[in-house]
Amino acid sequence: MKEIKYPQLLITLAFGVIIWFIPEPEGVTPDAWHLLAIFLATILGIILKAASMGTMSMVAIALVAVSGVLAPGNPGKSITLALSSFGDKVIWLIGISFFIARGFIKTGLGKRIAYLFVRIFGRSSLGLAYGLGLADLVLAPAVPSNTARGGGIIYPIMKSMAMNFGSVPEDPATHRKLGGYLTLNSYNINLITSSLFLTGTASNPMCQKFAKNMGIDITWMSWFTAALVPGIISLIAIPYILYKIYPPEIKSTGDAPTLAAAQLKEMGPVKKDEWYMLLAFVVLLFLWITGDIFGIDATTTALIGLVFLLLSQVLTWEDVKAEKGAWDTIVWFSALVMMASFLNSLGFIPWFSNLIKQQVGGMNWLVAFPIIVLVYFYSHYIFASATAHVAAMYSAFLAVGISVGIPGTLLALVLGFCGGIFGTLTHYGHGPAPVFFGSTYVELKDWWKCGFILSIALIIIWMGIGAGWWKVLGLW
Repeated sequence: MKEIKYPQLLITLAFGVIIWFIPEPEGVTPDAWHLLAIFLATILGIILKAASMGTMSMVAIALVAVSGVLAPGNPGKSITLALSSFGDKVIWLIGISFFIARGFIKTGLGKRIAYLFVRIFGRSSLGLAYGLGLADLVLAPAVPSNTARGGGIIYPIMKSMAMNFGSVPEDPATHRKLGGYLTLNSYNINLITSSLFLTGTASNPMCQKFAKNMGIDITWMSWFTAALVPGIISLIAIPYILYKIYPPEIKSTGDAPTLAAAQLKEMGPVKKDEWYMLLAFVVLLFLWITGDIFGIDATTTALIGLVFLLLSQVLTWEDVKAEKGAWDTIVWFSALVMMASFLNSLGFIPWFSNLIKQQVGGMNWLVAFPIIVLVYFYSHYIFASATAHVAAMYSAFLAVGISVGIPGTLLALVLGFCGGIFGTLTHYGHGPAPVFFGSTYVELKDWWKCGFILSIALIIIWMGIGAGWWKVLGLW
């Protein structure tokens, strides 16, 4: 399959050119407007899949540097600023965490953890769903690629369990036996764990960075603390809700623990590399939770974990070089963060927020808050990438909310949490979606119908119960 889709690429370039030559509104500098043209064209290219995110990002960096929008008349400074985000610690937090995640897959520890939970909880289809969900929960803090976590670790085990009970992808008549339910459940649990931890998915640190640009500090622990109650309730509720609206035909899966035990026996006793990986995982969690006390930054913690895995030879430098997902993420992450950050510093985001503030007038922030969150959440129907959605809309919506009086930390966190759970809406809404939908266990109409119902449940949990928890924490 060709990486470059030239018709879509031409549409993308034409869109950027049109925006570029439209006269900038009063109050917006030409440089800010031209950067916006490059930024919006890049987002459109990602949505249309005109090229890979890495290719689109490199094109964007080149256009920013050549156009000189960041430093007119100073080519040397222009390229330096265009590449500035490659040195950002948030970029490297997520990149290094990808390398650490490789350790879970290489050592087999992630697979072992999943089978342990299946062995304990897998006597019923509902219990099996909870067991796979708990495995995802345990892995989520240190496996920031939810595609690797869901598609690389959980999905193969989920599919194996479904097939062992006669639910096979090739036979549509058997999909509802077990495979369909487990597919939707595993995907949606993955989204919830993605929202629960700052390191749960790649777009979360991007939210942290954009919030920092507006003077709002979010730490690993403050994110987790705010997400804890609605996140845990979601993990309990969603498998049960799916069990009711999309029930499996097979209710008892008494053989699943036996199958899991057989797999664990085949894997043999815990190996030395798995113990090292487990030790690194514990140290990472401890330092991410207590880093503020010891003065150790989250990125420094991730670097410590990676160095330990390299020195213990759990990972080799060849493993690091071969981790394409990490290097790819570092590239597109840097490009999108660079453009979004300079849109703020060049004055476009403040101008836009003031424009919206004039329109909403004296709206009470308690009314504006759910409106902003709901629009942000359901606009995900038009995005095939959580990262593109966050890059395009997070800063603007955060700025607008702050301008009408919504507490900044509250809104920054809630919009961040949406970055995981809004993936429930569609079969293309998040990284793991193509993997799970590609199993063919769930028809498109059922995926969208269940996704919409679950979106309502998740909004009630996060905006309802969550709001009470956030009041206790003093966020509003």
